Amino acid sequence: MPSTTPTTPRHPAVAPASLTAGLRSPVALVRWLWQAYMTPGSPGRPTTQQELRWIYTAWLVAFGLKMLGSSWDVSWHFKWLRDDLAPPHLLNSTGTVLVVALVAFAGYSGYGVDRRALRLMQWGTGVFLFAVPVDLLNHRINGLDITSWSPSHALLYLGTAIMLAGALRGWWLYAAPGRLREVVSLGLWLFFVENVLFPNQHQEYGILSLLDYRAGRTTAEPSLLDFAASQGQAPEQFMLPVPSWVHPAWLVCAGLLALVVARRVVGLRWTATLLAGLYLGYRAVAGLLLTGAGFPPSVLPVMLLAGAVLVDLAVTRRVPGWLAAPVVTGGVVLAAWAQDAVGVVPPWQWSAVPLVAVGFAVLWAGLDRLAGTAAFARWQAPVGPGAAFQEPARKPVGVGGTPPS
Repeated sequence: MPSTTPTTPRHPAVAPASLTAGLRSPVALVRWLWQAYMTPGSPGRPTTQQELRWIYTAWLVAFGLKMLGSSWDVSWHFKWLRDDLAPPHLLNSTGTVLVVALVAFAGYSGYGVDRRALRLMQWGTGVFLFAVPVDLLNHRINGLDITSWSPSHALLYLGTAIMLAGALRGWWLYAAPGRLREVVSLGLWLFFVENVLFPNQHQEYGILSLLDYRAGRTTAEPSLLDFAASQGQAPEQFMLPVPSWVHPAWLVCAGLLALVVARRVVGLRWTATLLAGLYLGYRAVAGLLLTGAGFPPSVLPVMLLAGAVLVDLAVTRRVPGWLAAPVVTGGVVLAAWAQDAVGVVPPWQWSAVPLVAVGFAVLWAGLDRLAGTAAFARWQAPVGPGAAFQEPARKPVGVGGTPPS
């Protein structure tokens, strides 16, 4: 297979005998990794399955840090005034730094990506990094921007989604078929779904914060309440600043659509249900830890699970999207109504449900049509040298192995 020939270092560092030994001497480990792998190559460069596991384990760690930081961040903003160097921002930034390093590595070495996956990673990182100063400028001009729905925040979500699309493509193209391929793919899809649903957390925190405020037991610090008052905003405007149709529309037309795509790509019978369950489980555990530390609680969108089960059933039975979407939307609405009867849901404009169902039907039907085109089949193929899943003949490289020649 044609590829750019890597340059072998004249005096390569000695590989650590094991991962434990490498972690004991991180400087030596980094030196070995640098000399063994930081050599120029084209996307599609031969990559062993062991090397691929190392690369995409690092991607999972990076997005795990970003997800933990963002979950903490939204809770933080319902308690404290904004701070550029707040701990959740630093945690999220650590994940972003690792993402930037991984994109730079892929772009320079060509390992573990085809040309299109690399471009998605690069464009996503570029959009995200562009959004950071835009968001900082927005805060300097407008002060605290608590809403998840601002344009600068939307750019952050968009950049993260494009990065994840690149990582999902690279892993799915080059990982060997089997359980590990499915597990890592589910992990990446979990981050994708969490990123898509993240804006809805504003309403999920806002409704409980507003109820607590009205009951006289607010968890917000006085400085945050004073700031809201100085902006001339009523508590309702500050905590629930978007129309009540937004939460159901976004949960169905964005969140469930992402689960439809995940189900069709991964192919496991209960992909959407598993992802929704993992997402809600993560939110529940994170919520317990945050409230235990004195941060505000949030509502869990349990109705998502009902929609995920119906998505899996519809895809398994090959129900066309235009027909499945209204049924799935109806199941979500019934689950939301039941949750509202026994607990709390964010403000839902129930009269908007028919329009939400129509919108979801149009999106799902469009997805069905796109998936059946020859152009989409060509898009799925690797771009540049290399083919989907191959095991190069050279010896797998890892800690304790030998550098590539």
